[in-house]
Amino acid sequence: MYNKFFQTTEFYLIVIISLLFLTIGSQNSAFFSINNLFDLIRSGIVPGVFVVCALIVLVSGGIDVSFPAIAAFSMFTTTTILSEAGFNGPIIVPFLIGGAIGLILGIINAVFIALFKLPTLIVTLGTSSLFSGFLLTFIGSSQISNLPTSMLNFSKMQILKFTDETGIVVGLPISVLVTAGIVILVSLLLKYTMIGRSIYAFGGDPASAERIGFSPVFIQFFVYSFVGMLSGIAGIMHTSMMRNSNPVDLMGSELLIIAAVVLGGTRISGGHGTIKGALLGLLLVITIQNSLILMGIPSYWQRFVIGGLILIGTGLTAVQVKKTNAKRKSILT
Repeated sequence: MYNKFFQTTEFYLIVIISLLFLTIGSQNSAFFSINNLFDLIRSGIVPGVFVVCALIVLVSGGIDVSFPAIAAFSMFTTTTILSEAGFNGPIIVPFLIGGAIGLILGIINAVFIALFKLPTLIVTLGTSSLFSGFLLTFIGSSQISNLPTSMLNFSKMQILKFTDETGIVVGLPISVLVTAGIVILVSLLLKYTMIGRSIYAFGGDPASAERIGFSPVFIQFFVYSFVGMLSGIAGIMHTSMMRNSNPVDLMGSELLIIAAVVLGGTRISGGHGTIKGALLGLLLVITIQNSLILMGIPSYWQRFVIGGLILIGTGLTAVQVKKTNAKRKSILT
């Protein structure tokens, strides 16, 4: 069991992240401050949900670049509706509305992919432009600052709070619990439920999965609808944490999220990937984004470093796949 772990992508990521932490910490002791560590966690709250979305789709053998557009559409439409209605109810209502809007947009993706059998990348590229264009044209293009009271109160709620040595109040928002709940839910769904097994089976070999009784249409409808709903919830979390709703927020983050998931060992071809690996990939990307500046490295080097790590990560995954296939062939012969 331990020998297998030492050969996994997760192990290599832990080593790389540990070395990166030590290197940055040796250059700037502020890196290990509670304030900076909390900043890293806060930076991963909404991307953490997006990583889960990208993981589910990649494991199913597809690719989705529309989840930021769905999140932006859901959060801005929800805040527009509630603000104009003078809403003063509980925070669960914005989450329900945002999740429902995301679900509907996810179903649109599913219709084109599952029923019309169109390529997932082409569909989600098209719907991403469609959703963002519709949002800016018909719903609004100016940010909303007067959020409902419940959303503002939610943004101020913290599970941990203290004052550092400089007198600055540092806290960890309660929204981190929402992300943790989603991560746990999806982890259990993929590992212990029949729908989770069907997603892995369909991503690994669609023809074989269909022969043993899994419905491709149902699987794809579930995947893209579920991802749409999670994206809508992530959008509400984002706008609550930022305390305003901007229709162009979150746009363009899809490639970095997919890169983090692939870096965590998820195969582009489908059928393989773990929540743990995806989160480790995200931690590595966020650490590079937020902390290279502490080492005095210009921010434009971030893309170079992340690109190199993606190539290394995908290369390690490819090597592991070849080794696994070679072992299977030797066993069969």
